[in-house]
Amino acid sequence: MELASKSHSLPLNSKSSEPPRQNGIGAYLRRRTAYDWIFLLLIAGGDAYVLSQYGQNMSYYVKLIFLGATTTLMFLGWGWTAIKNLAIVVTGLSLFGIWLYYGPNGQPVLARSEQVFFLKYFLASQSAILWMAFLLFLSTAAYWFGMFTGPSQNTAGGMALATGGGAMAGGGDGMVRDAKGWQSNFSQYFGSRLAWVGITMALVGTMMRWFESYQIGADIGHIPLSNLYEVFVLFSWLTTILYLYFEQKYKTRSMGAFAMLVVSAAVGFLLWYSMVQNAYEIQPLVPALQSWWMKLHVPANFIGYGTFAIAAMVGFAYLIKTHANETSLWKLTPLWIIGFVMFFEPLVFRQGGISEYWGVFAGISALIVAGILYGRQRIASHLPSLEVMDDVMYKSIAIGFTFFTIATILGALWAAEAWGGYWSWDPKETWALIVWLNYAAWLHMRLIKGLRGQVAAWWALTGLLVTTFAFLGVNMFLSGLHSYGKL
Repeated sequence: MELASKSHSLPLNSKSSEPPRQNGIGAYLRRRTAYDWIFLLLIAGGDAYVLSQYGQNMSYYVKLIFLGATTTLMFLGWGWTAIKNLAIVVTGLSLFGIWLYYGPNGQPVLARSEQVFFLKYFLASQSAILWMAFLLFLSTAAYWFGMFTGPSQNTAGGMALATGGGAMAGGGDGMVRDAKGWQSNFSQYFGSRLAWVGITMALVGTMMRWFESYQIGADIGHIPLSNLYEVFVLFSWLTTILYLYFEQKYKTRSMGAFAMLVVSAAVGFLLWYSMVQNAYEIQPLVPALQSWWMKLHVPANFIGYGTFAIAAMVGFAYLIKTHANETSLWKLTPLWIIGFVMFFEPLVFRQGGISEYWGVFAGISALIVAGILYGRQRIASHLPSLEVMDDVMYKSIAIGFTFFTIATILGALWAAEAWGGYWSWDPKETWALIVWLNYAAWLHMRLIKGLRGQVAAWWALTGLLVTTFAFLGVNMFLSGLHSYGKL
């Protein structure tokens, strides 16, 4: 086990010449820009409109959740300009799409999704989600193309600093410097922008699906966070935006090649689930899923799943970098096996054998992992330092563990409302506890014993396998209160 006596400290964007940053509410408010205040006014205006139009149909509990969500969005936007831009664009496109559903008689008509050009090809829920899938696949490809093009971070023409922040030297051929001083090759820059557009379409599709569900029937309408199809959409865009946060924090785009692989695997599963089982069709919820506790439990849970997935993929990148000069195939084989299993894992949850789709999926997964190992030296030269990747693993798991803990508490409240007890050792509950204990042990070893290096990376990587089984496998193989579907 690799242990360190003290933690790596990574001062990001710190300069000795800069004056100390003032703290306090007053200083925080003085740092707000005009754009921040405009964003606040837009959110406040939206809140007032929703409450005036629909408040009579909302309980105090629902109003509290709504105001809490919009307030959280405001503070996220104040801290990260990209969130402000995303929220405004998604709101505008969603309202435009809803407006397109209204026919000449002033009533919404769902059939217009096949009649109106922008609905049929862009803004109807299924069209927007298909665009999400295409764009996230394309983003993954762009990130990986960037791994094999342009100068590396370890060359004079590339990034002179690989510790996550600060000034970057170079600017050689193939490098792009944006307004914030980033440097990366154009392919990775393009991949990052495609990821943001994919998130936009995912959120538009989610908002439109919410609207469409209520047009089918008031008893069918629900927030699209409930069935397996909807949560895979949630996982895809949420994991992407969580990765982009780390991308922005460390000012390096090279980890996107690995982080987006797990997103592409989720999108591949989503497409199969849509095509084969018509999962995109909006269905009424079973009574147990109609609880408002569940609406809070699921997003918190998937922040945990998303950050655990990022930690695993960064752990995989860490192991690739540490094995860059390894020549023994026997020592590389475990990496290939776990990489293949990680992509192939959803297949084992199927109950109908291996179809042609899954056979091709498995073959492509095996080739991708083999290609990564074959090009490990080139890939390693583009990756940030081991210290940066170690720090990303730690912060991802710390964030994920916090939200997974909150999700577990919310899940207990949901269980009490749905089934009359906070805890019943249901298989889903038991495996959620196993996942929680796994990451609690990882953090304990990190903070108390100084766990670092390859052991931590392997642990983060195998932890994703445990988490995936808790998410999918339990529902499929272990009969219990959470057995809502089949694959």
